Amino acid sequence: MKSHVTLGLAVLLLAACSGTSTPVNAQDQPAGELVPPTSAKDFTASQLDAVLAGDWRSAQNRARDVYRHPKATLQFFGIRPDQTVIEITPGAGWYSEILAPLLRDNGQYIVAVKKSTGEGAGKDLHQKFAADPAHYGKASFIEFDPKAPVFGAPGSADVVLTFRNVHNWVMADTAPAMFKAFYAALRPGGVLGVVDHRAADKATLETVKQSGYLPTAYVVKLATDAGFKLDDDSEINANPKDTKDYPKGVWTLPPTFTLGEQDKAKYQAIGESDRMTLRFVKPAAPAAH
Repeated sequence: MKSHVTLGLAVLLLAACSGTSTPVNAQDQPAGELVPPTSAKDFTASQLDAVLAGDWRSAQNRARDVYRHPKATLQFFGIRPDQTVIEITPGAGWYSEILAPLLRDNGQYIVAVKKSTGEGAGKDLHQKFAADPAHYGKASFIEFDPKAPVFGAPGSADVVLTFRNVHNWVMADTAPAMFKAFYAALRPGGVLGVVDHRAADKATLETVKQSGYLPTAYVVKLATDAGFKLDDDSEINANPKDTKDYPKGVWTLPPTFTLGEQDKAKYQAIGESDRMTLRFVKPAAPAAH
């Protein structure tokens, strides 16, 4: 089955490059073989559906799909199963449960974790991956120093993704170095996908810096200062119920509930934060004369 999926993807990508939605030599496919969808986009969508329905995803993580919109978000970032994708500081691996299996057969999923002086960076993720090699066995790890980060060889990645991390780097004053390292790791034409808590309109960085929220314009500047171009933004992860004025900042809301049971029903009704979803592109190298 794996070889059929790989063959189907290769045919689709070849068809996509030639500008046609009809698989090359489709009439020559043996009877009973996997019949690929009509486009690479449809193939990716079907693979995402299969992964999102996977029984290896925890019930707790699956319940957050309504807030995190993983299929629409990854489609917006242009993710395909044949790409090399680096996810920066994935925490407990919410997106790892989706990306590692999606990229396992035809691409490469790389987890970038902060260097640790303790028992090792990403210890919980290492254990999670080791316990389920069928889905995570081909994922790899990179450890980085936030003050001088390196995410692999220059130009080696198709996509770099970071979900709800930029505010932490801003508070630690390491954000500019991180964005420059993203730029170095990506190939020309590669994509940087950013999701983070969006501050209220007209809010300044200094007034919200410790709240977990960030002004969109500030995040865009971090990326463009590093050399990226803003390609598009999306309201996929917007939440108009989020008033952004809580006692403990964004961590007042689910899934953290920093206030515990105090007004928990109220914050549960609001849901997770209002988030910006930004797609940046590393400009392609100018053509040689």
